[in-house]
Amino acid sequence: MNIQDTNRVLSVGAIGEPGLFPRLEKLKEAKYIFRMRFGLDRLPSESGMILIRGARQYGKSTWLQDQIKNTIEEYGPGSAYYLNGDELRNDHALVAGIRELLPIYESRSKVQRLFIDEVTAIDNWQKALKMLADEGELRHVLIVTTGSKAADLRRGSERLPGRKGKLGRTSYLFTPVSYAEFKRVCGSRLKGRTLSAYILSGGSPVACSELASHGRIPEYVIEMTRDWVYGEFAATGRARASLLGVMQCLHRFACSPVGQSKLAREAGLANNTIAAGYIELLADLMCVAQSYAWDASRRRPNRRRPCKFHIMNLLAAVAWHPLQPRSIADFAGLSPEEQSSMTEWLVAQEIWRRRAIRGDELPELMTFWQSKTHEIDFVLEHDEFLEVKHGKRSPVEFAWFAKLFPHAHLTVINKTRFETRHVRGITLEEFLCEDRMIRTEEG
Repeated sequence: MNIQDTNRVLSVGAIGEPGLFPRLEKLKEAKYIFRMRFGLDRLPSESGMILIRGARQYGKSTWLQDQIKNTIEEYGPGSAYYLNGDELRNDHALVAGIRELLPIYESRSKVQRLFIDEVTAIDNWQKALKMLADEGELRHVLIVTTGSKAADLRRGSERLPGRKGKLGRTSYLFTPVSYAEFKRVCGSRLKGRTLSAYILSGGSPVACSELASHGRIPEYVIEMTRDWVYGEFAATGRARASLLGVMQCLHRFACSPVGQSKLAREAGLANNTIAAGYIELLADLMCVAQSYAWDASRRRPNRRRPCKFHIMNLLAAVAWHPLQPRSIADFAGLSPEEQSSMTEWLVAQEIWRRRAIRGDELPELMTFWQSKTHEIDFVLEHDEFLEVKHGKRSPVEFAWFAKLFPHAHLTVINKTRFETRHVRGITLEEFLCEDRMIRTEEG
């Protein structure tokens, strides 16, 4: 069904017509269906703009179609319309498309909503929305957009100051399926393999379903992930071979601190400025988190020292993994060091996921602490630390912590539970199921 037919059907409220919501129809056939929670549980009734960005194939378009359906069901025919950014060439086409829809909203409806899928596929999309907002044409409409070009959507949002209405929050990140939700849906089938399957899937709904159904991630899922990232880099004029070199280095250095100059040299890039550009785009794509050394005396990150680069999109980590793990058995066959790296990256992904849901401005920026003799993987606040260990650990191993940080608390993710005044041991599964938000260390 094309856009014109879709909006014609929405105008009369015939939401049961076949082909109107193809992704929802496909979802009905799925064996495993996950609830996607990313901080926007209900759309506001006020006008304004909401910008949602996230990785490809994580369910944004399915969520959007569900919101259109819910709007028509709650507020009646003509309360919601739809545009597809993949079918609009530029800002002029977007303006024309919106102006064509504005007069046909039902005047008695309590809300008027316009859903624009993949808005970042439209050249100068923010220019179109800015002009229409400045001319007052959107004053009664809630614009809801999704996009996969993360850098464009983030910077496009910054170019719309004062034009997104009076909403309390206008920017959202579409986050992965949580482990608790994955376990709820697939745990009875996977049983003791649930955690390994989740690490491989990275919380991607399609990868989660494939692992639960067949025990492995098919190559088409891997190729979708790689093509999405390669496409974003090609659009900015960056070389595919250079990106491959960067990803290989991130796997080789894993969770060890490394400077930009060394990263550039090892990846075959001209200088550290170019290396920084690759990392920045990977961060915009929600694939890599930068973790800076934390200065305990000043309670702030030290950006001059080497930092860690966590691949916080685990499906991307699997897509570029040198050993190409695709099945739960493949993951079990990885060395303890490789499993440890994947586990630490999963923790980084979970920290990012919780911060993104809460609405932190830069959830991908993290910190770690290191001295000549000790290291702690994550500094969540100046008095809350998090360490990730492979295998079983004892509180005796961390007796030094209370001496260095007498007013702080350390959580150790490992395979043993323990509790002392300053140090707590929990399992990875317990950490992933904790129902609390992780706050950003701002200094």
